[in-house]
Amino acid sequence: MNKVNYQLQTDKIINKIQSEGTAPRLLLHSCCAPCSSYTLEYLSDYFEITVFYYNPNISPKEEFEKRFSEQKRLIEALETKNKVSLIKGEYNERDFFDIAKGFENAKEGYERCFRCYRLRLEKTAQTAKKENFDYFCTTLSISPLKNSQKINEIGFETAEKYGVCWLPSDFKKKEGFKRSIELSREYDLYRQDFCGCVYSKRERENRE
Repeated sequence: MNKVNYQLQTDKIINKIQSEGTAPRLLLHSCCAPCSSYTLEYLSDYFEITVFYYNPNISPKEEFEKRFSEQKRLIEALETKNKVSLIKGEYNERDFFDIAKGFENAKEGYERCFRCYRLRLEKTAQTAKKENFDYFCTTLSISPLKNSQKINEIGFETAEKYGVCWLPSDFKKKEGFKRSIELSREYDLYRQDFCGCVYSKRERENRE
């Protein structure tokens, strides 16, 4: 199967927005401040963004709170054309452990991760629908370790299920990942060395 260039789809939507002279409301799921840095810098020129920090996969809770604090600090410091606000999602690690059951030993980047994508995108879509956002999206595709094809596949499925528009994306394109590293240095952001869940942390420690 040929890979879809989702950046081209993003470009088409942005071109349409520019021609209409509007700033649609976007609910942007974010896993952490570093991954959101370039994404916010890029998209805030075209959208009025609310960052949705919903990550029950992150463990322990202290790590979840630390990443949230960094997310909040970045939004307060980042200069953007359009408004950026923040919603803190509920933290219930049982939500993650329930969807990971049976896949605890799966290799990172495969089925357990796909289930985690879906968990977070479903909650984002539900919130976007409830709060009447025009689009929803996620920062996850900025990571070279995340499967952007699968993220977008789930995004479109979830959009159809909840009746809200998915913003297709592959934020690692246009050197987005490189820019996120530069912005992380510029704002002195805490940049973690594992995805967030206990299984990714265990895999990292095993490699070391």
